[in-house]
Amino acid sequence: MDVAVILASPSRPQTTSAVTRGAARLFVALGYAPLLEVVLPNGRRADIMAVGPRGEIAIAEVKSGLEDFRADHKWGDYRPFCDAFYFAVAPEFPREILPLDEAEGPGLIVADAFGGAVTEAAPIAPLAPARRKALTLAFARLAAQRALT
Repeated sequence: MDVAVILASPSRPQTTSAVTRGAARLFVALGYAPLLEVVLPNGRRADIMAVGPRGEIAIAEVKSGLEDFRADHKWGDYRPFCDAFYFAVAPEFPREILPLDEAEGPGLIVADAFGGAVTEAAPIAPLAPARRKALTLAFARLAAQRALT
């Protein structure tokens, strides 16, 4: 008797967790120090915020699927707080719906639980020095506080 194996697709939380982990691993491989779920000065929460070796700041917004993307249009609110902004998605995400070809559009990271790749480079929009300093100090303080808890 043959036993059919049915592969269930991962749940939305599982997909979010896997993409977040893989995108964070990618940032580390690129020389960045990432933190997850960072509250920005405007009250928004960045899924991943990472500081690079020269102080550059990148933010990645993780999208678990089409419904998640369609329900959440606040991603433009992250742009003023980073030099480079990315969407991070699973390999099966329908990429054609993302606004990747806009002049100020995001870059794209495709990731799973084991790692990721930048498939579309993010346009670089350098932060003003005062904002960079304030964000970097807040990032460092948050990292230190999390290291103690």
